[in-house]
Amino acid sequence: MLGGSLILSSCKQNQESGISSSYFDPVDSGIQYAGIKMIPIETPIGKFKVWTKRIGNNPTTKILLLHGGPAMTHEYMECFESFMPKEGFEIIEYDQLGSYYSDQPTDSSLWVTERFVEEVEQVRKALKLDKDNFYLLGNSWGGILALEYALKYQQNLKGLLICNMMASIPEYAAYNAVLRKQMRPSLVDSLQAYEEKGQFKDPIYVQLVNDEYYNKHLCRLSELPDPVARSFKHINETIYVMMQGPSEFKVGGRLLSWDRKADLPKITVPTLMVGAKYDTMDPEHMEWMSKQVKNGSYLYCPNGSHLSMWDDQKIYMNGVIEFIKKTNASASK
Repeated sequence: MLGGSLILSSCKQNQESGISSSYFDPVDSGIQYAGIKMIPIETPIGKFKVWTKRIGNNPTTKILLLHGGPAMTHEYMECFESFMPKEGFEIIEYDQLGSYYSDQPTDSSLWVTERFVEEVEQVRKALKLDKDNFYLLGNSWGGILALEYALKYQQNLKGLLICNMMASIPEYAAYNAVLRKQMRPSLVDSLQAYEEKGQFKDPIYVQLVNDEYYNKHLCRLSELPDPVARSFKHINETIYVMMQGPSEFKVGGRLLSWDRKADLPKITVPTLMVGAKYDTMDPEHMEWMSKQVKNGSYLYCPNGSHLSMWDDQKIYMNGVIEFIKKTNASASK
């Protein structure tokens, strides 16, 4: 009888939360793989597979998560699992090509933004995402990728969320210089001495960057959450350095001149920009971006940094959820 009571209670809670019973039904037939699907993609040098994991089943709200890096992993975005399913939102975690859970080819011609955009489009098609259900959420490099995708394929989107990413790498680098000036002069001198010699892997330099920059501007929690630590552990450094540069603190690589400020007015789908007080990205720039797109809004995380989904979690998640609910409501009118 106790078991029967729990089942009835669970069904009642699902109805009250607006989650239909089909939310928990398998999407694929046959053996169930916990929502995991390796999606084949075509590239200029051949076929590969990328890792995805679907949680839930909602015909009107499917959120594809784009991790940062480049070449980090979906792992640091696992915190969405604690919030989105309770709202009945379907989420799809995804490791981009070259990242830990996906294929990792070594041809350097693959690591360009344009090819990543086409990869996202292939993932969209494979998962049957469209303008009636497809939300694209990108953090950091994932924000660049989300913006680039929208500029080419926004007709496929229901909503766009760009989190903790400015629309210009040169302006990001300039803001990095602003943050650097806030450090004590002796520390800046020490960092510069290592950088001039190209000693970005020196243990002392790495520790200084971690202690004085990452802990203040990347994630402000006293201890890195396990999903974030796993994501750092699994980063593909070859791709990261090739595209981003030696660290979050020292910008370089193929993205060095990326700038899409002038193209923001071309984006017409509902768009949320997320900025944070302690971010490596200028929160005022993020607010400005929200006013450049045609249908934009802005979420400010007063206690957050670059990973504000962790260190200002309540503000961040509530804001994202509110944006999606508001967009769904407008679409249904």
